[in-house]
Amino acid sequence: MEAATAGVLGAIFGSFLNVVVHRVPRHESVVSPPSHCPGCGTPVKPYDNIPILSWLLLRGHCRGCGEPISVRYPLVEALTAALCAGAVLTHSSAAGIALSVALILLVVPAALIDLEHRIIPNKITGLGAVLAIAIGLALDPAGEPERLIAGAAAGGFLLIAALAYPAGMGMGDVKLAGVMGLFLGASVAPALLVALLAGVTLGIVVIARKGAQAGRRTAIPFGPFLALGALLAVFVGHPLVDVYVNHFLH
Repeated sequence: MEAATAGVLGAIFGSFLNVVVHRVPRHESVVSPPSHCPGCGTPVKPYDNIPILSWLLLRGHCRGCGEPISVRYPLVEALTAALCAGAVLTHSSAAGIALSVALILLVVPAALIDLEHRIIPNKITGLGAVLAIAIGLALDPAGEPERLIAGAAAGGFLLIAALAYPAGMGMGDVKLAGVMGLFLGASVAPALLVALLAGVTLGIVVIARKGAQAGRRTAIPFGPFLALGALLAVFVGHPLVDVYVNHFLH
């Protein structure tokens, strides 16, 4: 029941995340004006704004003018619903669930904005940092020192990489990594490892297809890889850390 509720709420939040992804990079308010068709400007009726279902019933087009509605909208809603439901099934404590769900709602728009605009807005990482600390202090104060250290370590690690190779990583990536540490604690380590391995793998593929010179000039945003690492850490981060500690530190 809890997972189903989380899924429904996740779909609703996913609908809002679509607004965030569209408006925040354009420096527009996420609350005003209400949702409207970008083609004809007609406000979206409440019955046409039901996550996933409305897009299917409208067959991906505006009711007023027939303007196509990107399939990204229901996909983001469905993905967010599935991730939130999975987080509830994976974690048993209130702190684990709250931190995981909040991180999901942070990295999904961060990744999509970075893919489209090559930026990770400070509004997202700043809000994420505040939420991480507030949730941690409210629900798991004993674990807050570990998460603060993890945030500083993760941000510092990517800061060194950004200073060493400015063309390959931006400060938005550094801030996002730090915020991930505030949510994940020690699990940020496998999250960063996954992000780096995925980024390097894609880079190798691009170079293989385009050649060394053209491949190195191809801009690849790192935010989506960080988001991938964060999502994997939400579900299997603690087991991975336990495996490492039990097999390599004992």
